[in-house]
This record gives sequence, C-alpha cells and structure tokens, in this order.
Amino acid sequence: MSSILQRVAPIGEARDREILKDAATYIYQERPQGPVQAHVFLPESPAAAGPRTVVVFFHGGFWDSPTPTQFVPHCLHFASRGAVAVAAETRTGARHGTGPQEAIEDARDLIRWLRHNADTFHIDPERVVVGGAAGGALLALLTAMPKPKAMPPVDGLDCRPQALVLFSALVNTTLKGPANSRFPDARGAKKSSPSNLVRRKLPPMILFHGKADRITPFEEVERFRRRLRWRGNDCTLVDFERQDHSFFNFNVSHRNFELTLNAADRFLTDRGLLLPEELASEAHPAA
Repeated sequence: MSSILQRVAPIGEARDREILKDAATYIYQERPQGPVQAHVFLPESPAAAGPRTVVVFFHGGFWDSPTPTQFVPHCLHFASRGAVAVAAETRTGARHGTGPQEAIEDARDLIRWLRHNADTFHIDPERVVVGGAAGGALLALLTAMPKPKAMPPVDGLDCRPQALVLFSALVNTTLKGPANSRFPDARGAKKSSPSNLVRRKLPPMILFHGKADRITPFEEVERFRRRLRWRGNDCTLVDFERQDHSFFNFNVSHRNFELTLNAADRFLTDRGLLLPEELASEAHPAA
C-alpha cells in the first residue's frame, strides 16, 4: 500500500459514524475475536405509555463485512413509530475472521441481551420483532425456527421473537443453497438451513423478495412460504416483478423502500406489535 493511501482515513468508517450518530452504541458481547456492538435508536417520545416493542435488524452481506448502516432508515422509521429499533452487528469474516456459525450465536445472544436489559430500554420482552436481509434474514429465522430442545433458554432468557420481517431472505443452506460453502462443513450448513426447520407454531413473518433475485432465488422462498403455510403458520410473501437482490434498500430505490417499509409497518400493526399511527401519536406525544 502506498504512503498516500496509508495517510487517508478510512472513508467507510467515517461515513458509518455519521449515519449512526443518532444511535446509542452498546457492546452486547465480548468475544475472543473482539467486542460485538448494537446500535440502538430510541423514540423521541416519553415512555410513560408503557413498555415498547423492539425491532432488531441484521444486515446482509453473508457474514463477510460489517454494514450496520443498511437498516438505519428502517430503524429511524420504527423509532418514529414508538418502537425501540436496533441496527445489529455480529462477528464477520472481514473484522473477526469468523463465519455464519458465530454470527448465528451472536444474533441469538443479542435478543437475550435485549430481554435482559428490558427495563433499561423500556421494552416489552414479549414484543420482539427480528428482521434482516439475505444472510441477516437467515440469522433472524434462526432466532425463531429451531425446536425448543435445540435452542433452550440461556439463564432463563429466550431468543425467540414474536414476528419476523425479512428481505431477500436466504432460506436454504443445504448443498443446493447459495451459501452452503460459507459454513465450515456440510452437516452444519444443513442443520442451519431454515428450509429444514419448517414446523408448526412459528411466529408470523413477512418476506419481501424480488422475482429476478439471482443471489437468493425467489423460487426457494416461494417454496419455503408454501411449506410454512401448509403447516398452519402465518406467512406472507410480497413479490416484486423484475427486481433483484437489493431492490428494497433506501439507496437503491426510494419507491421500493417505501413500499416494503409501509407493508412491514402494516404487518406489525395488524398483529398488535405497533399502534396504529393515529393512536401512537396520542399515546406518545412529541417530547
């Protein structure tokens, strides 16, 4: 690397700090590879109306590089709706030399950490929403889908959410899945594949997916949705014609961002996890 490049401050880190300036950053786990952080966005309104819903987002990128800013626009929206919103980080290959198994462990521990600190953040531990994109959506699914005996509470704290909001979700990590090779072995990849964990009594979920997605194929998600519905689960798939993997991001398409965000808001409102906007403004007047 040239001496000129060495003298230039990393642009990405400065940009991330600016985008995350409205968040309070916490270390939720100290791992052997280093600390793991969560960026918490609190509503401006007072908490007098009672404990709030918490909405957690895990970024995409297939566990390679930390991109916690991906869901900052979503966090700002849900904080404006009276929820506590979290842009989550997990261990990644670029920063920690780790893979999906460590990220899965982190995702589950973050939900437990939030429940442990429910009083601090004034959140309702029974109103937890977990979302994510691509590999982050897989993390969200794996906080919910394993059977209780495979994912028991730790110190009395469960990691299972009350609802899932998923974008361009990775649902298959078997040998036929697009991210199978990222796992240390085929057995672990198969065990962690949401496609192999479909069962009854899963939390309601909404999936947004582009029909032209070549990274996480739409056909996999459509099959996943059918199997969930066949077992009596509440699962909604919203498809977007001619849209690819990143169609929903704020910096890719403002229109698709608004469409997916508003649909996610309605989904959570209809299930009692957010107040209707007119009631929310009365329950949480501006501070």
